[in-house]
Amino acid sequence: MSETSKRTSSDSAPHVVPVALRWGDMDSLGHVNNVQFARLFEEARVRSMNDWFDGDRGEGIGMVVAHQEIEFAAPLYYSPEPAQCEIRVSRIGGKSFDFAYRLTAADGTVGAIAETTITVLDLDTGRPTPLSERAREVLERHLGEPAPFRRRR
Repeated sequence: MSETSKRTSSDSAPHVVPVALRWGDMDSLGHVNNVQFARLFEEARVRSMNDWFDGDRGEGIGMVVAHQEIEFAAPLYYSPEPAQCEIRVSRIGGKSFDFAYRLTAADGTVGAIAETTITVLDLDTGRPTPLSERAREVLERHLGEPAPFRRRR
């Protein structure tokens, strides 16, 4: 496949991660604070990566967030039932890849969609490094559509 993996009509279903909302996530307006959405997406991303890679992403390899975009759709309110974060890989490049997310409250309200670009680093040099073949194969199993933002710049 080329440097950037292409989506096909056989896109995989998103991986679904239940994420707990905490009472302390709410702000003075009574809804989950926008800053907390980034943390919820992070939790889903970390748990997904651990599941997909069985806790082993490669020796000497690190990953950093290079870009994140969140589009808020509706306020979310605390619930003892977890929200559901759908996550998939939306792009695979040479040294980076993207995640697309949709965060839905227990009552079915879509609170936000987002995309995050992750850059792979060589921990010895601190420089971007190419994805390993194994990483590429794992990510391709979860490849799907990008986040359906209403407006793109």
